[in-house]
Amino acid sequence: MKRKRAPFQILVVPFKQESSGQLLYAVLRRDAETGGYWQFVAGGGEEGEKPLEAAKREGEEEAGIDPASEYIPLDSMTTIPVVNICGFRWGQRTLVVPEYSFGANMTAQNIRLSREHTEYRWVTFDTAQKLLQWDSNKSALWELHYRLQRPQRAG
Repeated sequence: MKRKRAPFQILVVPFKQESSGQLLYAVLRRDAETGGYWQFVAGGGEEGEKPLEAAKREGEEEAGIDPASEYIPLDSMTTIPVVNICGFRWGQRTLVVPEYSFGANMTAQNIRLSREHTEYRWVTFDTAQKLLQWDSNKSALWELHYRLQRPQRAG
C-alpha cells in the first residue's frame, strides 16, 4: 500500500570526484510530458518519512543511488507553491511546502535512470549552472560545490 504524500519536497544533487580531483554533478532531463528540463533528483516525502529518508528513497528510485551512500545535508532550502506540485492536497491552508536539499556521493556508482528522466549527464559546476532550470537547484549546487571544495575544518 502506497503511503500518503507528506507536505515537503526533497532535492538530491548527485556528485562524484574523479581521480584528478575534478568534481562532477549529474543533471537529469525530465521526460517531455513533465517539461523536458534539466534538474537534479526531486520528489515528495511520504507520510512518516524524515527528509533524509525521503531523499534516499527518491535517490534510489530516480537515479539508482545506493541508500548507504554518503548524503550531505545542505542549508539550501526553498518553498514551492503546492499548485506546482500536486495541488491543494493538504487543504486550502497549505499554500507552499519546503524543499530540503542534499548532496549524494556517487564516486563509486553509476546512474540508473527511472522512467521520469530520459537522459543524464555528468558535468562540471559551470555547465550544470547553465543547464539547470530551477533556481533552487542552482543554489543547492553552489552550496554543495563550495562545501566540497573547502571542507570545514575543526576549530
